[in-house]
Amino acid sequence: MKRIAAIVPAYNEETAISAVVNDINSLAISNQLLIDVIVVNDCSKDSTAEIISKLNCIALNLPINLGIGGAVQTGFRYAFENGYDYAVQIDGDGQHPASEIPKIVNLAVTGGFDVVIGSRFISNQGFQSSAMRRIGINYFKWLNRMLVGTVINDSTSGFRLINRKVLESVVEYYPDEYPEPEAIIIYSLNNFKIGEVSVTMKERQGGVSSIGTFASIYYMFKVTLAIIFTFTKIKFKK
Repeated sequence: MKRIAAIVPAYNEETAISAVVNDINSLAISNQLLIDVIVVNDCSKDSTAEIISKLNCIALNLPINLGIGGAVQTGFRYAFENGYDYAVQIDGDGQHPASEIPKIVNLAVTGGFDVVIGSRFISNQGFQSSAMRRIGINYFKWLNRMLVGTVINDSTSGFRLINRKVLESVVEYYPDEYPEPEAIIIYSLNNFKIGEVSVTMKERQGGVSSIGTFASIYYMFKVTLAIIFTFTKIKFKK
């Protein structure tokens, strides 16, 4: 049976983190899956560290705030160094139901995918995000397709799986800020097989989004530059 690391990056998630961890553990028991929950506390200022110390999880407490990319990479490094076959990234705010994890894992196993992304926009069920964010998501869908020919409907989704081959790659480098769209470029240029599966997401159950309405345009501009830089760097290197 494959060993799965559920990587949960958490920054000030005291409201939702207990339910997230408990739901993953309950899923593992009910579906007889070998899942270990690894919570990466990104130097939270609330009681996240205290809460996860009492939960059935592996708690990694960062001494400084690294941001989402650094926190996720920390979890990936732990998963790789401890021999896990898959790592599933799942948000600490409760947006990603644990019950949807088997869909992602099953597609990786049956389809031979190196990367599987959980998408809310294939069947358009569940929480669909704000109108402004959907504009940005469609923009990154177009940008990824233009640069590498990869069509991903939900390129900003943080609900995703990578296998051990990809783990070996991301421990060396993983994008730091808002890494999800940029990572698709990296995976595509390294010839990793990427799949996408329909999942149902919920509104965040706690915490505060790192991308507000007025920050969305800045986010799109910044990530676009990062994507183009990464694309150019890898292309020239090859």
